[in-house]
Amino acid sequence: MAQIVCVLGNKGGTGKTTLSHMIAHGMGLLGKRVVCVLTDIERERLSKEGRKYLPFDAREPEVLGQVITTLNHVDEWFGVIDGGGNRSDMDSHLASLADLVILPFRDSHEDIRTVLRDLEWLPRAWALPFQWPTNAWSRDAANKSVEMFMGHYQDRILDPIPALSSTKLLLQDDVPARLPAALNSACRILAMQVFELLGVDFESLPDDSVPAGTATSAVQGKPASSKAAAKKTSKPAPQIIRSGA
Repeated sequence: MAQIVCVLGNKGGTGKTTLSHMIAHGMGLLGKRVVCVLTDIERERLSKEGRKYLPFDAREPEVLGQVITTLNHVDEWFGVIDGGGNRSDMDSHLASLADLVILPFRDSHEDIRTVLRDLEWLPRAWALPFQWPTNAWSRDAANKSVEMFMGHYQDRILDPIPALSSTKLLLQDDVPARLPAALNSACRILAMQVFELLGVDFESLPDDSVPAGTATSAVQGKPASSKAAAKKTSKPAPQIIRSGA
């Protein structure tokens, strides 16, 4: 079956949607088959054109159930589910289905207070400092706040993802043919963290000059590893995923 990553959290505005697309894009850059599942009713569906992953509109509960069922019956795929804020019952349901739960939080005391409650409520979840300050002074202050208030959960906090203005490009309906190297690098590093937590093997494909909608290993003109090659040639997208993209 596919492995499912859920990006959750009770507070809105922590970057769940952006983070979900970054994870999916990073997985695609590493040669994996990925569907990014939208469940937040405040968001609009996005086109699949130019992406290395398939966005899927599952804002209707019955559609979400269908895509979860499909992911549970296919191999060699990954599902990244974008949760919405202030939906405890939905988050609890999604967490029960997930192989990995990630709780993004920003540099604010309100975000930290909320993610602390979520970590206690979801004992298998990992917290992720997201859109973290890049200025040295601000970053040090943010890290000290985390150490002060979240010290008990240090072993469940992932490496910070720095603030990048270019992340908004992934939320456009029309993704540029070439994305900034810094964005591709951040997404790739993020996906590597996720794969390590899932125990998934991956092959780093570092060529940031590859157009966003192109199969990476083919464009680079070099073969993927035997394991990656087997996955690349295995199966098309399942019907429910194709129809919802």
